[in-house]
Amino acid sequence: MRERSAGDYLLVVLRGMGMGAFDLVPGVSGGTIAFITGIYEELVMSIRSVNAGLLRVLREQGFATAWARVNGNFLLALGSGILISIFSLARLMSWVLELYPLQVWAFFFGLIAGSAVFIGKKIRRRTPLALLFLILGTVLAYYVTIATPASPPETLWFVFLSGSIALCAMILPGISGAFILILLGMYETMLQAAGQLNIPVIAVFALGGVAGLIAFANLIGWLFRTHPNATLALLSGFMIGSLNKLWPWKKVLETRIGRLGEEIPVVEQNITPWRWASLHGEDPRVLAVLLMAAAGLALIFVLNAMFKTPDGASYPRQ
Repeated sequence: MRERSAGDYLLVVLRGMGMGAFDLVPGVSGGTIAFITGIYEELVMSIRSVNAGLLRVLREQGFATAWARVNGNFLLALGSGILISIFSLARLMSWVLELYPLQVWAFFFGLIAGSAVFIGKKIRRRTPLALLFLILGTVLAYYVTIATPASPPETLWFVFLSGSIALCAMILPGISGAFILILLGMYETMLQAAGQLNIPVIAVFALGGVAGLIAFANLIGWLFRTHPNATLALLSGFMIGSLNKLWPWKKVLETRIGRLGEEIPVVEQNITPWRWASLHGEDPRVLAVLLMAAAGLALIFVLNAMFKTPDGASYPRQ
């Protein structure tokens, strides 16, 4: 793998900030920005390298070799960008979502729709297997968006399982880890654990997250090696299915009470802008929504142009 310059790592940090910004929006995954900025496969392969063999390398060849094996500089730069974005943009994203919800959801709808097309164009052989994976990814993601939140057991094993499932969304374009936690009924539990610094619960969740992330990275990495076109179709399907969550005009069917006593939508139904207007007594802002969706779509081409390596590869290769 070629050496990166300081400028290259700055771009990785910016990619991480984009991933962090996406993760702040319930229903939108940071994995999407990883893919459209050309670092998805490198991220997956770097996570895959964290395995039992790494301990042997660390013991026999030292920290520097082990660090290089896991592409440590890349992961550190990316993780730093994610944390910077989460801690600096959390309040801003909440404010924008509260004041301009239709426009924000429309922007992400256009961006995810464009991403699905962008990934689909990378499928070189449109085989029956690729079509099957496309349908599978679409159906799975769509089901996640309409599933009813569960009533979870109050046990540490379920905390571990929740962490392993939710953190997979970090490398799964289209589906948000926060949204998965809501479906598992663990979103409020983990918010309370973080607020009260409940170390046992946080530690078990983190261990589950690491285990799930590594296992899922290995699965995606294997699929990329053995069935690259079908894998791209699967990821494109995940994005298509997740569009159901991002439709701007919705009717709330079920809510939950947040930490501050506020009502938070959990189960929603997509409706037309005209029905939305009759329910809310407000302008559905169709023109603004269409413009923001177009802006999200256009951003795909901008990001693709910005984050290409000089040789045209999506990430530095060996």
